[in-house]
Amino acid sequence: MRHKAQVFILLILLLVWVEVNGNHQDGMKTRRDERRRNKDDSSEDEQEEYVYSNGIDSIRSKAMRIVPAPDLSKSEEEKWKGDSSEDDETREVDSELLSEPAKWIQRMIAQVEAAEDDLLGETDEDKIDARDDDAEDVVTTPEPPRELTPLEKQALELYESGLAMLNVTRPNKLEAYQLLQRAGELGHSQARVLVAWAQLLGSPTAQDIEAAKQAFQELAELGVPDAHMGLGFLYATGIAVNASQARALVHYTFGAIGGSSWAQMALGYRYWSGVTVAASCEKALDFYRKVANKVAEEVSLSGGQAVQRVRLLEELENPGYNSGILDNDLIEYYQLLAEKGDVQAQVGLGQLHYQGGRGVQQDHQRALHYFLQAADAGNPIAMAFLGKIYLEGSDIVKQDNDTAYKYFKKAADLGNPVGQSGLGLMYLYGKGVDKDYGKALKYFSQAADQGWVDGQLQLGNMYFSGLGVRRDYKLANKYFSLASQSGHVLAFYNLAQMHATGTGMMRSCPTAVELFKNVAERGKWGEKLMEAHIHYREGRLDEAFVTYTLLAELGYEVAQSNAAFLLDKGDVSLFLEQDVFVRALMYWGRAAAQGYSAAQVKLGDYHYYGLGTPVDYEMAATHYRLASEQQHNAQAMFNLGYMHEQGLGMQQDIHLAKRCYDMAAETSADAKVPVALALMKLSLLFSMKYVQESRWQEWLLLFNLDQSLGPNWDLYLITTLVGLLGIVVYFRRPQPQ
Repeated sequence: MRHKAQVFILLILLLVWVEVNGNHQDGMKTRRDERRRNKDDSSEDEQEEYVYSNGIDSIRSKAMRIVPAPDLSKSEEEKWKGDSSEDDETREVDSELLSEPAKWIQRMIAQVEAAEDDLLGETDEDKIDARDDDAEDVVTTPEPPRELTPLEKQALELYESGLAMLNVTRPNKLEAYQLLQRAGELGHSQARVLVAWAQLLGSPTAQDIEAAKQAFQELAELGVPDAHMGLGFLYATGIAVNASQARALVHYTFGAIGGSSWAQMALGYRYWSGVTVAASCEKALDFYRKVANKVAEEVSLSGGQAVQRVRLLEELENPGYNSGILDNDLIEYYQLLAEKGDVQAQVGLGQLHYQGGRGVQQDHQRALHYFLQAADAGNPIAMAFLGKIYLEGSDIVKQDNDTAYKYFKKAADLGNPVGQSGLGLMYLYGKGVDKDYGKALKYFSQAADQGWVDGQLQLGNMYFSGLGVRRDYKLANKYFSLASQSGHVLAFYNLAQMHATGTGMMRSCPTAVELFKNVAERGKWGEKLMEAHIHYREGRLDEAFVTYTLLAELGYEVAQSNAAFLLDKGDVSLFLEQDVFVRALMYWGRAAAQGYSAAQVKLGDYHYYGLGTPVDYEMAATHYRLASEQQHNAQAMFNLGYMHEQGLGMQQDIHLAKRCYDMAAETSADAKVPVALALMKLSLLFSMKYVQESRWQEWLLLFNLDQSLGPNWDLYLITTLVGLLGIVVYFRRPQPQ
């Protein structure tokens, strides 16, 4: 009897679980619809008043930041609330997703226990009370935060001190990570995961992959999102573990749900390109938007440090390849000129240290030094950048609106667009001056007319938001597009929002994903591209490979091609020799899918020579043709010409071969010499083929005298020669006088 009752209870629980799963999403949708209806009850006037009084004022409160356009994916009222409203709603939905199944599971367990008690002889009154209690939703009040122990307080202090050291303009990373390591030893989980990443990548600590893996495993069991990201990365790449894309996907998902930006980028890229999952533009859009929101919030007036993208393949094969990295000798030469009073050198070095990049670390102290020298000499560009430094403020220079306004005004009076844009920002947000949308619009227009990117961006924001002008999405799109041509992060972000929601244009999910992906790749983690290149130049190839591979998982095309390059050269010692070309083929394929023509040619080479895959001339020709037709790659055209010449993977055709060779020479000057040699060879082959096709054997028959003159042809020949000799002697004899 007891077993039958248990079976009956299990059947009931199964039916309940199916019903919950079926109705859970509908219930969620109903609750969201009710919230939207409640919000939409307000009138349009109230919405507009909320826009101007709440949304814009909250944006203006951020003094040192160019504020991105609001999230366009919300309703008209929610557009101007900023990202906080989205985060609140997301947290509310997530809490519902997490709490509802948990409540049902608790009820099921309680019902099972009650049924067992019933079978064991519990009274009817006790059963009714227990079931009533289980049926009610338990409303729990949030418990007050637990007081930290002395060790936990010490760990927290060390962690915060380490982060503070990392967030300065010129951080001492080694000392900062020593503090984080001590915090991790005291039990701080986030400090441990940061140290684990440093151990995995070999920067700034020594590389220790096994220690990093152990830390990731322990922290993932505690639910740390970045630890799940670390384990997902190891399983995805097969570093220190057996590769498993299924496990990688699970850990990436846990990390993304927990808020790990890297995990969100990894999933966004996978859903965008269809790597180990079914391609889904909408899912990719969701993940990339979350990362882009965080990146846009952190963009300052300086725009952050520039991301340097160096391709190892082109650096090796092209001696004249310009990676953009400045040599120390060149920097020292400019410094010498600057100290001697060269204003242009002072301005150039100031901009270089202010922005960072090109192998130079960001240093606002040195930027301030050079800009002050050039400003004293009357240079308007230096004045404008001094205004930006003082308006933004940093750990080096204290924020000062009055000083910023002074330098902006001097530069603007001299017609400098940077100064005009700076004055526009101050009037737009009321920094050191009264808010005046009219003046802001005037200065932004002057800067935009001169092609300055900040002026174009802020004009787009004003037309989009309707600040001082009539709202005009087409003009906003125009100015955002102009600013994006100069590579401004927020211009990409705002355009992505407009394409994602179809504001002022037709909605385009693919375009929105590409733009959001561009923004996400401008995050602080983009600096690791330069770290990897430094590892490569210093001969630490495993560290370089792991760093490039991490960025490749996040979707960086240049990192994918560089990781494939290191594997192709045999510079990586982390894998078995037979697996190297298979992995390289995978990374070349991912880079080629993102439009890198040299990677497409490499795919053709791998199929031609059978590296990591069986020899397949037809597939090789297909890759060469794609690189030739879509990306106009000269090497691909030359290879296609050779395959046409030899008849490999396609029908032999000398005429098509010559055409491909000629196209290669027209596309690249470097191809002219090999093309000339190939054409000489082709001409020789063509001549031989012409002779073969012209029935030359019949001409040789003319020289077979036995057949044409008979067996006594030698007698005829001798007679003819004697006759000719007699005629010559006759005419050469002396004539009578």
